[in-house]
Amino acid sequence: MLEPFTIFNGVFFIGFIILLAAVLLDLIIGDPKWLPHPVVQMGRLITLLEKRWNGNDHRKTKGVFLTATVIAVVFLFTFLIVFFAYKLHFIVGVIIEIYIISTTIAINGLHNAAKSVFIPLVKGDLDEARKSLSMIVGRDTDRLPENEIVRGTVETVAENTVDGITAPLFWALIGGAPLAMVYRAINTLDSMVGYKNEQFIQFGWASAKLDDLANFIPARLTAFSIWLSARFIKGSRMKKAWQITRRDAMKHPSPNSGWSEAMVAGLMDVQLGGINYYKGIKSVRATMGDNSRRLVTSDIIKSLYYMHGGWIVFFIFMIVALSV
Repeated sequence: MLEPFTIFNGVFFIGFIILLAAVLLDLIIGDPKWLPHPVVQMGRLITLLEKRWNGNDHRKTKGVFLTATVIAVVFLFTFLIVFFAYKLHFIVGVIIEIYIISTTIAINGLHNAAKSVFIPLVKGDLDEARKSLSMIVGRDTDRLPENEIVRGTVETVAENTVDGITAPLFWALIGGAPLAMVYRAINTLDSMVGYKNEQFIQFGWASAKLDDLANFIPARLTAFSIWLSARFIKGSRMKKAWQITRRDAMKHPSPNSGWSEAMVAGLMDVQLGGINYYKGIKSVRATMGDNSRRLVTSDIIKSLYYMHGGWIVFFIFMIVALSV
């Protein structure tokens, strides 16, 4: 009888089919609102524990315990679901694993989020574009001009190509649904408690560091994958992209997010980063790329080309690497 975690057990073809089907499922249906999403449940668990444990003393220790607890719960819960699904029937296990992995991937969601900004911009409806952008970024958007709306969208697409697509694929390729869900738990922890403010700088330390570790390899492989895919995208500045990435990637506050963002900036020959406002407070972030030209609405579509090209090349690269 075949066991779960097919990649680990050497049934490479089945593992490939599971991952491919998970990607196709995400592309077709995305995250339907009528289906319960695991990340929502993770968020509820994190919120509950944060309220109870984020006190005035021993915040770092409690934060480590929070991270360990959430990861353990997510791994164990996913493991048991997949294990008993396979015990019930092999086909049932495959279907369950496909669905679980698909919930960790956000190709459809990221594409649609970017298009929700692009479409009103094409129509000249800046208010609607600002509103759509506010749904995917934390910065103030109510007064942004067109080029700044485009910048926020391109930055989001570039950064989330790693968090939302290639990193979960990377961990799913290594350990099936359980590790894919563990990655999503780590990423959710970082997004909820990994802030460098008084409330979370100690409590969220472990979550932030673990997220950096989980994304370290995927971020760099993603930048390389985007660069390879750019050979098929007209107007890409291939040589300059490497120069910009080497020069600017580590300027980003995150040790990982800057790789895909700097690569996209170099390929498009634009400048990303700069001044943002959060609840009226000015924030100056290092710039990436050269200010060679002004960002225009069509750059959103080009960033989506790089996103899709990047994850496709990444997927092929990982499959080939694991099959050798």
